[in-house]
Amino acid sequence: MSSIRVRLPFTDRAEAGALLAEVLSGMGLEDPVVLALPRGGVAVAVPVAGRLGVALDVLVTRKIGYPGQPELGVGAIAEGGEPVFDLQLLGRLTMEPRDVDWVVERERRELVRRVRAYRGDRPLPGLGGRDVIVVDDGLATGGTARAAVRAVRARQEGRGTVTLAVPVAAADTVALLREEADRVVVLATPRGFRAVGQWYERFDQLTDDDVLALLAVAEAAQMSRPRGEPGAGTSGG
Repeated sequence: MSSIRVRLPFTDRAEAGALLAEVLSGMGLEDPVVLALPRGGVAVAVPVAGRLGVALDVLVTRKIGYPGQPELGVGAIAEGGEPVFDLQLLGRLTMEPRDVDWVVERERRELVRRVRAYRGDRPLPGLGGRDVIVVDDGLATGGTARAAVRAVRARQEGRGTVTLAVPVAAADTVALLREEADRVVVLATPRGFRAVGQWYERFDQLTDDDVLALLAVAEAAQMSRPRGEPGAGTSGG
């Protein structure tokens, strides 16, 4: 949990990211790499990567929505990973994973499109033996975060740790995700949690262009860091 006092709601994702960075900077992580979940997580991750002096990259995820009600997530998928389903929810809906195969394929196509938009042909950085920090703007059900953590672990091949870092989350979701990640760093777990956006004064929906602009800001900051400072000269590719 957080070791600093926070006031809710956060002004915006940038303020939340700066506060999160303050906590993460004192954790002594070894050769960390910051992976943000687009789109909102990128805005939180920019000050995190800046404070730690490391490069920022994205880990693209997609929610697998219930047919006809896409906001109801029955699972999620992250690049390089397999679909992760909420089997309890599917059971209550009298469904099985194969019943949403067509939704999974649709989201795979969108995932590939976004990977190309954000990273082009450049692969994810090597994750083996590194402390990976997965950043998002908050956790409601935690489905996409779970898929992201599992995709990172698959790439690490048993070498390295995974820290899931978010400004705000539902308390029961944090408890579940502590079983997935090595660490879950969250600044606040307020009561009456309904949606991530309720805990931000400004919670604009970001576009692909917004994500690319934020990644450019992070890259420029990394390139301007003097040689010899922590994280100088590292690359997301």
